[in-house]
Amino acid sequence: MSKVVLITGATSGFGEATAEKFAVSGYKVIITGRRRERLDAFKAKFPTCDILPICFDVRDKKAVFDAIASLPEAYKNIDILVNNAGLALGLGHANEVDIEDWETMVDTNIKGLLYVTRAVLPIMVERKSGYIFNLGSIAGNWPYEGGNVYGATKAFVKQFSLNLRTDLRGTNVRVTNIEPGFSETEFSDVRFKGDKTKAKKVYEGTKALDKEDIADTIFTLAHLPPHVNVNRIEIMPTMQSCGGLFVERR
Repeated sequence: MSKVVLITGATSGFGEATAEKFAVSGYKVIITGRRRERLDAFKAKFPTCDILPICFDVRDKKAVFDAIASLPEAYKNIDILVNNAGLALGLGHANEVDIEDWETMVDTNIKGLLYVTRAVLPIMVERKSGYIFNLGSIAGNWPYEGGNVYGATKAFVKQFSLNLRTDLRGTNVRVTNIEPGFSETEFSDVRFKGDKTKAKKVYEGTKALDKEDIADTIFTLAHLPPHVNVNRIEIMPTMQSCGGLFVERR
């Protein structure tokens, strides 16, 4: 029997690449996202793969729980959950940002991840088997200018992942927080609300991580022996490093 993988935010970036990696490797893959046309296009791109598209917004608690509860029998026993759905909005200082951007990041990156996790966990615990991958960020470990609430949401994801490990002791359910650094996906397009010129400048003269790098990492970790759990994995491109502490000179 093929294992079942559920991936949120599978319409682009890390989620899309991870869905492709598992689908072409023979897994049953449930792809979710807000953009129905992209979900359908992904399924059409891989006609020989076992892919189930489900359209919902992770911020909608009822939609999340209804979707998981009504999965077809062949997809009910979720083996791997990839909590990928998330976003950053803006790079303004905390005193000048749009409060609605903060609320959207909290609702998606924190509450959406919680809804999906809570809906899926009983399935894994009952079967005493499962693997949860949460998509964090180095922004949850290291502050940067304009990262304010985005970084805080990813710090939450890191701590929640570690706390899950404690709660799930004895269940054989594994949890890993994936913490990517500088990555070239649609991330900056979303952050700058469709301003592709501004987004493109972010990557000029760099060799960032790409979506396949993170998909490969998740796939590799998923195939470690069942007694091995990588709690956290922080991944940066070689050209990126920590900037060190800053001291203001007056």
